Amino acid sequence: MPENQIELFQERTDLTKGRHIYTVSEITSDIKTTLKNTYSDVWVEGEITNFRVYPSGHFYFSLKDKDALLGAVMFRAAERDIKFKIEDGLSVICFGKIDVYAPRGEYKLITERIEPKGIGSLQLALEQLKKKLEKEGLFSAQHKRPIPYLPSRIGIVTSISGAAIKDILKVLERRFSGANIIINSVLVQGEGAKEEISHAIKDLNNFNESLPLQEKIEVLIVGRGGGSFEDLWAFNEEIVARSIYNSEIPVISAVGHERDWTIADLVSDMRAATPSSAAEMVMPKKEDLSRQLNDLAADLKRSFLDNALTFQERMDNYLYRLTLNTGHLIELKEKELDINAKKLLILNPVLLIQQYKLKITDLFKQACLRIQHFIELREAEFKAATGKLFSLSPLNILNRGYSITFKMPEEMILKDTKPLAEGTIIKTKVYEGEILSKVMEVK
Repeated sequence: MPENQIELFQERTDLTKGRHIYTVSEITSDIKTTLKNTYSDVWVEGEITNFRVYPSGHFYFSLKDKDALLGAVMFRAAERDIKFKIEDGLSVICFGKIDVYAPRGEYKLITERIEPKGIGSLQLALEQLKKKLEKEGLFSAQHKRPIPYLPSRIGIVTSISGAAIKDILKVLERRFSGANIIINSVLVQGEGAKEEISHAIKDLNNFNESLPLQEKIEVLIVGRGGGSFEDLWAFNEEIVARSIYNSEIPVISAVGHERDWTIADLVSDMRAATPSSAAEMVMPKKEDLSRQLNDLAADLKRSFLDNALTFQERMDNYLYRLTLNTGHLIELKEKELDINAKKLLILNPVLLIQQYKLKITDLFKQACLRIQHFIELREAEFKAATGKLFSLSPLNILNRGYSITFKMPEEMILKDTKPLAEGTIIKTKVYEGEILSKVMEVK
């Protein structure tokens, strides 16, 4: 062989010396290590797709852009702080680490945090919940109930140590002291606040059911003082919104300041800009009431005087017209009386009365004769019937010498001797009297 060919084959033989053949697991392990070292704490931007929740509670989804797709998982423990609803099509920013799932050779983003892109998570959660509750009708004006005027019993759900309760009590005392106040103290921010607020509303409603009508709570004030968007978040929770919606007692929400709006404000029967405003809405000033009563009394007095004058004028008018009409009516009746008197003289009812008397006398005589004749006919018929009855009477037969014999003691009439035996007692009835006998012999 040529020399150059020998060198060529020698070189290829050297390339195969000492080679290392990787297993699939080794390659996967190296990739996993490289990815973990390179992408241990990364932020990834993308659009949610193929989102699904497994029975374990873990979230599985993918992040995509126009050119690529990245699988992702968020384990249940990391989901607790998520306020908004994750769904397909949502643009998000995820924080986590890239890891490899060796059995499938897949790499995924193990997501620890997730935020909506371009809007805060709380703001997105608020908008999502607003749409959901509005669709269900929780904000409907038809559900809103009027707030009672001058209630004697007021329920308050807020923190007993906060500034809101002090402002409310101060305003109520200043405007109209004497109302019964029932306070259910709750946390108004932080962990457990939403549950305490919800339960407090339900508890006051349940307590109200046990009270007689005159002692029932007439209105609830639910709220707190000012704070950051996050501080007020408990009043944006769905559990609180539904408790307000289901309350049998009308609810005034009083959360934060005038610029602050929460879900509780939208669901409540009335929204107050501040806790102090809520107290002013629910309780009018005693001075205003007194002034209104004085104004009403003055208006009533003026109205009474005006009506009294009007009434007097109308009565005078009616009396004048009544006097004229009465005089005219008397004249008409006098003329009618005169005409009727003349007709009465012409008809002279005395003559008619005499004629009717004669006619009645004659009819009476005829009736007496007919009655007498009727009685005589009935007497003759009665005597004939009596004679027939007498001739057929058993007593009349006995009078001719006949008798009737009875078997004793059943008093059975004997028609032959069959029922008799020696020693039988018999009774014989004759026309006058009865004879008891004992049978000596039957033939």
